[in-house]
Amino acid sequence: MNRSNLLIIVTVGVLVGLLSCIFIVDEREKALVLRFGRVVNVQEEPGLAFKLPLVDQVVTYDDRILSLEVGPLEVTPLDDRRLVVDAFARYRIANVETFRQAVGGVGVAAAEQRLDNIMRDQTREMLGTVSSNDILSSDRAALMLRIRNGAIAQARGLGLEVIDVRLKRTDLPQANLEATFARMRAEREREAADEIARGEEAAQRVRAQADRTEVELVSEAEREAEVIRGEADAERNGIFAEAYGADTEFFEFYRSLNAYSNALQAGNSSMVLSPDSEFFNYLKSATGNGK
Repeated sequence: MNRSNLLIIVTVGVLVGLLSCIFIVDEREKALVLRFGRVVNVQEEPGLAFKLPLVDQVVTYDDRILSLEVGPLEVTPLDDRRLVVDAFARYRIANVETFRQAVGGVGVAAAEQRLDNIMRDQTREMLGTVSSNDILSSDRAALMLRIRNGAIAQARGLGLEVIDVRLKRTDLPQANLEATFARMRAEREREAADEIARGEEAAQRVRAQADRTEVELVSEAEREAEVIRGEADAERNGIFAEAYGADTEFFEFYRSLNAYSNALQAGNSSMVLSPDSEFFNYLKSATGNGK
């Protein structure tokens, strides 16, 4: 082997050795350098970093904000009204060395399992100190903040930082939900029955008042009619008396004509009278005075 070939081989070897000593940390990651399983370097800044070839091992972890879905869990508030709650948390790996020591080589899956247990415990504990109305209300920011603050200290032991906690859904268990709907339906039916009863009572009062008003109006009208009729009769009798006093013969003649008019009408029953009856005095008289 000539000298030039040897130089090329040495150069390539040196380059390979240098490349094996270099690793790149992405801006979205953090890296640990492990030597025989022990952490010898923490690389949190993006860029080039160095390690010993064939001895050191590089392990990277996501430095972005991650999400954890907390499955449905039942909680019991102060009023013993059981609820089903769904939540989710946003977290990040804040201390990769602590994180490695806590979960070992399993990584994020093991950390999320332990964080899920922490979130469940904190959610049950915090929601157990308030009433169900507080949980079901739209203003739940204080509750979510308390859950997050309670989880922060425990998550710190895993090298995690809990950034935010949100309650997605708060609902009744299916059995309680059906019972609640049945109770709500019964309450609404009772309220409807009460409203109907009050309406019927009010309608009866209105009808009774209307009937009483009708009787009073009719009675008053009949009384006024009798008074007017009596006054008219009195006035008529006065006029007849005055007419009789003014001309007795004319008044008798007028009364006789009225009697003829009322008696001798079409459709009246037949009358059988004697020809010399006083009824015909004015019909037989040539002077019209009955003589």
